[in-house]
Amino acid sequence: MGENRSDAERPETTPTPDLAAKLEQCQASHLRTLADFDNYRRRTGREIGAARAAERDRVVLAWVPVLDHLELALSHADADPDSLVDGVRGVHGLALDALRNSGITRLDDESGAFDPTRHEVGAVVDSGSTSRPPPAGTVVEVLRPGYLADGRVLRPASVAVSAGPKPNNGAESHHGPRRDTGSEPGKGPGPDTEPEAS
Repeated sequence: MGENRSDAERPETTPTPDLAAKLEQCQASHLRTLADFDNYRRRTGREIGAARAAERDRVVLAWVPVLDHLELALSHADADPDSLVDGVRGVHGLALDALRNSGITRLDDESGAFDPTRHEVGAVVDSGSTSRPPPAGTVVEVLRPGYLADGRVLRPASVAVSAGPKPNNGAESHHGPRRDTGSEPGKGPGPDTEPEAS
């Protein structure tokens, strides 16, 4: 009985033919998976590089006409200064077209309340001297345009905002008219005080 117990407890040192075949299949499958992943990594790297190159080429081709027109305007600047102004205006239009064609929205007509997600304060304007000053924090002018791409702010617009109406510093405050109590030096007695008897 002791011999039977020791035989049962002794671990097997040689795998059965079925286990050896399964182990071989798993190792082969593992090597194929590693090779597939390596191929995928290389292919993805090539595709990302090609996509970056295509995007770079698209942006460059959008801006090449802007550069062409700048050079043309500069070449005619000495002959006719007015042509330089016209050329710069044309280049400005081409640059805006290039941005639009790239899906960029320009924030240059901002108005209404200051929005910290789209604006940054470039100046605070004292508009209290106007007859109807806008409320404090109202955008009154765009100092530098901002840009959006797919609803995401690339650069906020720099804006001038109103300081709002000036507070009323007149003689009458919101507490009512001032009443003279005669307590100030150099003033006579107040209306409710009686003169001293002599």
